Amino acid sequence: MQEDKTLYEAATRTSLSQSNQMEMLTFRLSDGQLYGINVFKIIEIIECPHQLNRIPYSHPSVKGIVDFRGQAITVIDLSQSVDLPAVDFKKNLAYLVICEYNKQLNAFLVASPEVLLTRSWSDIKKPDAIDAPSLVAIAYDDHEEMILLLDIEGILAEVVGMEDNYQQQQGQDLCQGKHVILVDDSKAALSLMRTTLSSLGMIITEFDSATKALEVLSADHQSIDPPVDLIISDIEMPGMDGFTFTRTLRADARYEKIPIVLHSSMSNPTNEIKAREAGAAAFIAKFDANILVGSIIPLLEKNSGR
Repeated sequence: MQEDKTLYEAATRTSLSQSNQMEMLTFRLSDGQLYGINVFKIIEIIECPHQLNRIPYSHPSVKGIVDFRGQAITVIDLSQSVDLPAVDFKKNLAYLVICEYNKQLNAFLVASPEVLLTRSWSDIKKPDAIDAPSLVAIAYDDHEEMILLLDIEGILAEVVGMEDNYQQQQGQDLCQGKHVILVDDSKAALSLMRTTLSSLGMIITEFDSATKALEVLSADHQSIDPPVDLIISDIEMPGMDGFTFTRTLRADARYEKIPIVLHSSMSNPTNEIKAREAGAAAFIAKFDANILVGSIIPLLEKNSGR
């Protein structure tokens, strides 16, 4: 019976990814505000122990480590990471949301988990008028309460760091002068990709949403100068997800042969299958500069004769 339930949930979430929808867990931090995170990233939710093993010389929002299924993982207080008062887990009941980002498990300390909600990405808006670096999107629950979606990748880059060390690879000269479109709502992710790809001499155009990228790419193919050689897109984005973005571009004959790479912190193997089904030439998990470049070199080589 449990197996049937698991298969049903997996099929349901696959269906969501094919219809520009996402399922989120809502939760509260120390300010009482409602926040959300994609369920695809969550492994489990557990009560936070009242005592944690501290990590010397770590970021202030790192509360220590916790044993999770025999593995020691870092506990990050999401409240403190965005300059809110810390969650007092030593005196009060608090929870750890165990998530996988960039092939690594982390435990995010929250005050309380709330409910699961399904929302269309078109109903999740980018907060352009709000100056909050850690905030990437806004949605609303069934009672019209605002839900804030945080830039978890940016938080991880700030708290635990993200490696961008790149080692030269055979064939990297193919990148020189190639025009790549980068689409990602995370400033941290864009910065890491920009640093790596610009060092190889690539010409970069950036968009912080798929809707903005699609507006430019669909308007007038001939006006894009130089022509597009490669597109790298995140999956989770307000307005339109990467799967829908890829399917929409593939329906346009002008982009039929241009390689599209889906690049995501949702490193679950099933996402590669969904990326291929959407029409992506490759799926890679964030963020490893060597894997990124090693994945795009064969694609550029294949299309070098276009």
